[in-house]
Amino acid sequence: MPDPPPRLSGMTATTSTSAAPATPAPLADATRDEASLRRFLLGLPGVDQVGVEQRAAGLGTRSIKKDAKRWAIDTAISMVDLTTLEGADTRGKVRALAAKAVRPDPERQDAPRVAAVCVYPDMVATAVEALKGSGVHVASVATGFPAGRTSREIKLADTKIAVDAGAHEVDMVIDRGAFLEGRYMDVFQEIQAIKAACGDAHLKVILETGELATYDNVRRASWLALLAGGDFIKTSTGKVSPAATLPVTHIMLQAVHDWHVTTGELRGVKPAGGIRTTKDAIKYLVAVHEVAGEQWLTPDLFRFGASSLLNDLLLQRRTQVDGHYSGPDYVTVD
Repeated sequence: MPDPPPRLSGMTATTSTSAAPATPAPLADATRDEASLRRFLLGLPGVDQVGVEQRAAGLGTRSIKKDAKRWAIDTAISMVDLTTLEGADTRGKVRALAAKAVRPDPERQDAPRVAAVCVYPDMVATAVEALKGSGVHVASVATGFPAGRTSREIKLADTKIAVDAGAHEVDMVIDRGAFLEGRYMDVFQEIQAIKAACGDAHLKVILETGELATYDNVRRASWLALLAGGDFIKTSTGKVSPAATLPVTHIMLQAVHDWHVTTGELRGVKPAGGIRTTKDAIKYLVAVHEVAGEQWLTPDLFRFGASSLLNDLLLQRRTQVDGHYSGPDYVTVD
């Protein structure tokens, strides 16, 4: 990924380095027992709904000039988890997706590769073989994706299938029913168990924010996932509406920023579902810069869960390079 320009036009880090952590008490005792965890999560500051929505809307008004826009497009491409999660997935489709991940625009050799290809556990081996030596990671959904309505034993077995097949990353879903009932320790312990089953693979914890009902719940679920060891917190499965939104992503970015200030550890964020255009992707990059900080503008700490987004990024990239718009016939359309 190219180095960022010294100053991205329209981007000013208003909270990324100076905001005080939005956490109540020291983390050491937060997971000691059910009562401590509940006290910690319910003690998190409430989210100002009007404020977060106004600020998120404001991010979309930033003006990004040409050099910064080209950098932003390439950065966004490098952050894409190119995804196929359909019952009709075939090995041939996964191989084709892997080829596109490595060389998104065959006529433009300087186009960056994507971050990962995300598939179901039974397709991991096919993806691993197709991507061998490319540097593109293989991610697998697991734990009864997308609903997660199965036993912990099956969720652990699902994870083991993916990891044993060579997945570098596992995207798990939390038990939203347990969370909404206030059984926070159950959710915490399940994430911990899946994290242990991942071994060296990174764990992305899907909150399914569209089912959490409130911004306060999004903040609590974000902190719960971070406390349990999630390497990334992810908005959505892409199977529930609404999926990713800027206000929700803003809250999650603030959580990883505050986690870093509090612990020194870096954790990532992955919005997934509903991000389809270059314009949308750039809004999210502005949010990353302003809310978490420039340090998060890397695929190691920020991803887009998407498929159709890549097509628009490639078309807009051609426009920036060639000086005129190229239609969809010039790129592969998923």
